[in-house]
Amino acid sequence: MIPIRDRNPSGIFPFVTIGIILVNVVVFFVELSLGTQLDSFLFQFGIVPVKVTYSADIPGATFANTYFPFLSYMFLHGGFIHLIGNMWYLWIFGDNIEDRLGRVGFMLFYLLCGIGSALVHVYFNSQSGVPCVGASGAIAGVLGAYMVTFPKARVLVLIPLFIIWEFIELPAIVVLGFWFLIQFLSGAATFSSAHGGGVAWWAHIGGFVLGIIFIKIFPKP
Repeated sequence: MIPIRDRNPSGIFPFVTIGIILVNVVVFFVELSLGTQLDSFLFQFGIVPVKVTYSADIPGATFANTYFPFLSYMFLHGGFIHLIGNMWYLWIFGDNIEDRLGRVGFMLFYLLCGIGSALVHVYFNSQSGVPCVGASGAIAGVLGAYMVTFPKARVLVLIPLFIIWEFIELPAIVVLGFWFLIQFLSGAATFSSAHGGGVAWWAHIGGFVLGIIFIKIFPKP
């Protein structure tokens, strides 16, 4: 189920949403320019759970190089598909949450969802030495907020059915509820993994739940 667009006009021009997308794109091109240094760059600025878990035992570990990645990781991506998928979801659903919270409120909401989702990822993958990068956790917060704020908003989705690809409009609560279900089942399936890696399912789950909570307590402009 691939969302194409929503039928939920925003009352403002989404400057913050577009700004976040542009920053992610620029940072991704910086990544492409690093060549063989990319792996060390991702290890430094991505979330590496074991670095957080054992920071007290790592020589040279400081507050900055241990915890700054909780902010920087959400602007890094592992490839074009990773970047495009994340930015596509943000473009479809971010403008309405920005309208709902205001530009400053939305920026704070986005960052808090990203940081919170990273904390959830570290908790469930405490022994992993694999860098976690991507805006997925923060965007999951946007999706959670959208689902509870605009549950009846119509979303045009593409459903691939073997050789037939069907376009259909569904309520946001169905589209985003299904998305969350997939994340939860996938996270539960890897629950026993000690080293994590691959898709950060629990970051998605944590971000989504935090988005639902934050949208309820953030003041409206």
